[in-house]
Amino acid sequence: MIMVVFERVNKERLLKLPGFSKSEPRTVHEELCLKKGDVSLVLYSSGKLLLQGKKEAVEKIAKELEKAGIGEKYSAENFRKEQGWIIGTDESLKGDTFGGLVVAGVKANDELRKKLVELGAVDSKVLADKEILQMAEKIKHLVPCEIKSILPDEYNKSGEVTKLLNKLHKECADYLFPGKHIVDKYPGCIVGDVQIEKAESKYVEVAAASVLARAAALQQLDYLSSQAGFRLPKGSTHVKLALFELKERGLDFSKFVKVSFANVQDFLPKD
Repeated sequence: MIMVVFERVNKERLLKLPGFSKSEPRTVHEELCLKKGDVSLVLYSSGKLLLQGKKEAVEKIAKELEKAGIGEKYSAENFRKEQGWIIGTDESLKGDTFGGLVVAGVKANDELRKKLVELGAVDSKVLADKEILQMAEKIKHLVPCEIKSILPDEYNKSGEVTKLLNKLHKECADYLFPGKHIVDKYPGCIVGDVQIEKAESKYVEVAAASVLARAAALQQLDYLSSQAGFRLPKGSTHVKLALFELKERGLDFSKFVKVSFANVQDFLPKD
């Protein structure tokens, strides 16, 4: 099984291609799911298209998509060429109503970078949950890494989220030191040797860190779901029913959600 990714995909052109069958998206991040033969295609809200299946079949359809001008094929060549030890850090759950915060770090040198690319480490947003969890385990066994997973209770006591982000990114980098620290830039970021937006598409270490962070986020939401007694949703768009459920069950909001979020405030007792 291999994966190929296309960026800046033209959805209208994709839908006009013959021979593809549609299926229902599995997550809120998926816009379109297609299948042709043994190859599955998933278009994500980020504009990236993931092809997955047996190597020969995937490569054949990838050539078909390139010929049709569907988008730009994502290549390991897109990652910047670096030398020596690089530490990449990224976070997850920052914008989710449920859950706290996760920051992960990955460290690699020239040899390990090549192995990460061969493994297929890409921005976590182009992978489905199942692929994320599988990829995360492979990354953990391949490179030095560190993960900080903060539950909502601790998150809600921490104060300003930017300070918490700076602290967690720095702790991950300090644990993996020495190495040049690359941070996926966020508002108020003051840590790292290099702060750059969309770093997960420019540095394979940050791409791998994004996979570890999202995998840990999924695991945290699974844990919190078991504590709540029902499945907690990802994101912040379709969460109203879950917030109603928390209130109906009389559960402590601070242990499950970010109480500072505006959509949560409506459900909290008024003074």
